[in-house]
Amino acid sequence: MTRPYLSVIVPAYNCEPALARALAALSASDLPRADWELIVADDGSTDDTPRVAERFADRIVRVPGGPKGPARARNDGAEEAGGEVLVFIDADVCVAPQTLRQFAALFRARPALGAAFGAYDLVPDAPGVVSQYRNLLHHYVHSRSPGPATTFWAGCGAVRRTAFVAAGGFDAVRYPRPQIEDIELGYRLTALGFPILLVPEITGTHLKRWTFRGGIVTDFRDRGVPWMQLLLERRETAAAGPLNLALREKVFTVLAPLGLACVAASLVFGSLVLALAAIVLFLCIIVGNAPLLRWFVRVRGWRFAIAVVPLRVAYYVLNAISAGWAMLAPAGRTHRAGPARDDRLLSSRTSS
Repeated sequence: MTRPYLSVIVPAYNCEPALARALAALSASDLPRADWELIVADDGSTDDTPRVAERFADRIVRVPGGPKGPARARNDGAEEAGGEVLVFIDADVCVAPQTLRQFAALFRARPALGAAFGAYDLVPDAPGVVSQYRNLLHHYVHSRSPGPATTFWAGCGAVRRTAFVAAGGFDAVRYPRPQIEDIELGYRLTALGFPILLVPEITGTHLKRWTFRGGIVTDFRDRGVPWMQLLLERRETAAAGPLNLALREKVFTVLAPLGLACVAASLVFGSLVLALAAIVLFLCIIVGNAPLLRWFVRVRGWRFAIAVVPLRVAYYVLNAISAGWAMLAPAGRTHRAGPARDDRLLSSRTSS
């Protein structure tokens, strides 16, 4: 039996409605079906997620004792994969019809390529300012950083199987819930010498509905703190790379909490000088974000661009809090730099 070139792995946990749409989108791929297989890794779902998967998947891998997080689910799916390239698609992402064909063509044309990933498209599914802002921001950042990357994104990304095995897969021990397990894998792939490409033309529609509170929790607990801890361990607080914080973003991360502190102090002491200082600091952030805000005006209009300004300020404040928390939390620096290598990835099925 001919082995598929791509193994598409979708980690899933209690995501029945979104999964049905995501798998239907994969089924509409214009890549010949013989060239790819579909594996759904069910992470202990208690809803109808497994039955939805049965309608589309070639195989369903059930994570024992789940939920154990998407890192473990992807690793379990990879163990069962037969393809040369592992394509990871999140259960709430609807890929474009050409996405799998683009991945296949890219890896065939570049035999040395270790990994590649794309971006969300311009038509996020969920309405509302917060959801539209977060998903469109992802598109903006990725679309302006094409080419070599040092990180990875598993929402719509692919890794050559040999590179994935060499790196030991996702670190499911350190990341038992959705966090920065894909970013950390990208750092290890880069350290091993496997090139990674960001290709923003490879796209998917994000179905997630964001809330303000959910965004705060994600940015602090699941991204900001663990990412800063990872950089501190790697001694890369000023890490290079298009998707890491640029110098101006670090400056805004300092200015935003200073601005809020000036506002609070002006209210307590009735100081006009402090109020004016706060205005100046916030204007600096707005001016510095002018390219992004102009882009928002083009794609969603003036009202939307104005509405996201407080969200940008909140983002920088959270960055500052996350950095401080990570530097003060000793637990973040006691974890060893490498992953807990998953020996199952060395099985004959995935190492040939």
